[in-house]
Amino acid sequence: MSRHALALCADDYGLAPYVDEAIDRLAHSGRLAAASMLVQRARWPDAARRSHLWPVGVKRGLHFNLTHGFPLSRELRRHWDALPTLPALIALAHARALPLAAIGAELEVQFERFEDHVDAVPAFVDGHQHVHHLPGVRDLVLRFARERGLAVRNTGRVEGPNDPLKRRLIEFTGGRALQRGLRRLGIRHNDVLLGAYDFESPDYRARMQGWLKALGQEDTNARALLFCHPGDAANDGAGDEIAAARQREASYLESGAFSEDLAAAGVALGPAFEPAAGSSSAG
Repeated sequence: MSRHALALCADDYGLAPYVDEAIDRLAHSGRLAAASMLVQRARWPDAARRSHLWPVGVKRGLHFNLTHGFPLSRELRRHWDALPTLPALIALAHARALPLAAIGAELEVQFERFEDHVDAVPAFVDGHQHVHHLPGVRDLVLRFARERGLAVRNTGRVEGPNDPLKRRLIEFTGGRALQRGLRRLGIRHNDVLLGAYDFESPDYRARMQGWLKALGQEDTNARALLFCHPGDAANDGAGDEIAAARQREASYLESGAFSEDLAAAGVALGPAFEPAAGSSSAG
């Protein structure tokens, strides 16, 4: 019997030690297909070195960031001393008021900082809080990815039984336009995205069971990607609004319950941004 394949991607690697340590464990346990990396923190070189120890099949990608912390490039610092909030960025993007040349320079600098410390180009690019699909930004990202042969996280089909408002918000702030661009340009991408929720639910397992059920309704050849935000106890996590959710996610994803739920749903963990036929069974 054919099984559905699911690629698990952990976001925010490089944010803080309590995030990186949980992602490291998931990578070494065989649960992760990929991790998306923030490169702007001073601790980024150390985080990048730790990722060199991961199994070779875990893809490392650039988590392009325009909403957390400070710009790296001189060009963008001329416009913003600190990066804007997501609502502010969305408003500027849809008003066609973003400093796109400077954002293009910021993308280049973040890419170079990734490459300098990982000693390889990213396997893929996506956006912290999905900024890569916003008007103007997505054209920069699409061109950048096409020129360098990178895969891109598709946010145009966000599925699941819950949180319809958040899922449609992701799609309609730019995800569906991004999907059209990915298809037009022949850029590798996931067909369906899972994992969107409000971070408030105390039962992450129930959320996962819902996403796995939704995946079961897809064609078995669909390339499915589930993004997650695992982390340990946030002793140094002041200001991290999803610290408690990170702990819940890490606890479940490392547990035998996750393997049980995958098997019950007929889902196997597989690679990211590759045909589902290349999937492997869960660890």
